Amino acid sequence: MHAWLCENPVGVEALTWKELPTPEPKAGEVLIEIKAASLNFPDLLIVQNKYQMKPPLPFVPGSEYAGVVRAVGEGVQHLKVGQNVACLSGTGGFGTHTLAPAALCMPLPDGFGHVDAAAFIMIYATSYHALIDRAALKAGETVLILGAAGGVGTAAIQIAKATGARVIAAASTDEKCALCRELGADETINYSVHTPQGTLRDEIKRLTGGNGPDVIYDPVGGDFAEPAFRSIAWRGRYLVVGFASGPIPNLPLNLPLLKGASLVGVFWGNFAKNEPKANAQMMQTLAGMYLQSQIKPVIDQTLPMSELSKAYAIMGSRAVKGKLVLVN
Repeated sequence: MHAWLCENPVGVEALTWKELPTPEPKAGEVLIEIKAASLNFPDLLIVQNKYQMKPPLPFVPGSEYAGVVRAVGEGVQHLKVGQNVACLSGTGGFGTHTLAPAALCMPLPDGFGHVDAAAFIMIYATSYHALIDRAALKAGETVLILGAAGGVGTAAIQIAKATGARVIAAASTDEKCALCRELGADETINYSVHTPQGTLRDEIKRLTGGNGPDVIYDPVGGDFAEPAFRSIAWRGRYLVVGFASGPIPNLPLNLPLLKGASLVGVFWGNFAKNEPKANAQMMQTLAGMYLQSQIKPVIDQTLPMSELSKAYAIMGSRAVKGKLVLVN
């Protein structure tokens, strides 16, 4: 097998493509021949030693991937050799093969291709857990989605529309706003025009008739959090999904008090760990939504696995719409 090896987490430039012994699965594991792997923001942080999970060195980055089971370890009963699966295991995806815990593998139904599957679990599980489980979004409510043209943002638009909500999608360019409208967004905000320091609040107010959004989905953080929260509706739910812009915001706690609003943390990984049955049920629901064409990952582009450095550079430029996928 071959894989991109991180022996010193000082950045993307330190990764090397190496030939390694193909491992044998231990009890509870499967060996997967990787057909596609997607690039997520944590995949950048982990090779820079900036992510909360710090795997022992050396390691192969690549949190999310899809492929074919080539061997199963002792005790694995729900997966078979030759079966197509998707997996989000945190590491191991940027190579030709990897070992994965069988419990983390999602069996793929017929008609679910590897490229879509490699870009599926993280964004849809995060967005469904956020909007449906944590925010209890209902038909007829209004949701504001920040960073709406990114991976989790595009997934959130699709799930919110499938729920019957009204969607206001905020993104950084006219091109990204156009993509959001193609995905079903009812209104868009270009926040390079309506900046957090400028007219963002005024535009949110205008698009909600002065009421504010019932739910705010925020994977961005930074300067966007406070003006967005100040715009929220009475009894609104503010979803803290991530901090893609970098800084973790400091929100004045009088804001939730004055608005009767909830500040809701979204950590799908811990939800899956603490509530495995509920998570399995959710993944089944999402697979059904995919097969019914209610949701489909937006793939910005696919690149050969050998072009991982180029993929990282594209992601770092903030130009990606949806997901980047590497293929073997």
